[in-house]
Amino acid sequence: MPSGTPVNRQFVVMLKDSTIAIDWGDGLYQDVHSGEFLLGNDMEISYVVTDEQLDWLMRIGRVSEYDSKKVYFYNLPERPQSLME
Repeated sequence: MPSGTPVNRQFVVMLKDSTIAIDWGDGLYQDVHSGEFLLGNDMEISYVVTDEQLDWLMRIGRVSEYDSKKVYFYNLPERPQSLME
C-alpha cells in the first residue's frame, strides 16, 4: 500500500512559470516543492507532469509512489478552508 496523500495524476501540473503544482480547483494551486498555496487560473497550466518529473520528485523525497492514475505525496500542508459563519 503506497504511503502519502493520494492525488489524481491529472491534477498534478506544470505551470507556465515551471512550478510543479497540484490543481485543487477554484483557482487554488499548491507548489509541491514548498507546499505554498497559489492563486491563479487555468491559463497558467502548461501541461500534466511527466514520468520523468515525477521520478525527480521521488528522488528529492516529495513523492512516495505514482502510477497512471495517482500520485502519492509526503507531508502536504492542509488545503485552506474558509469557515462558515
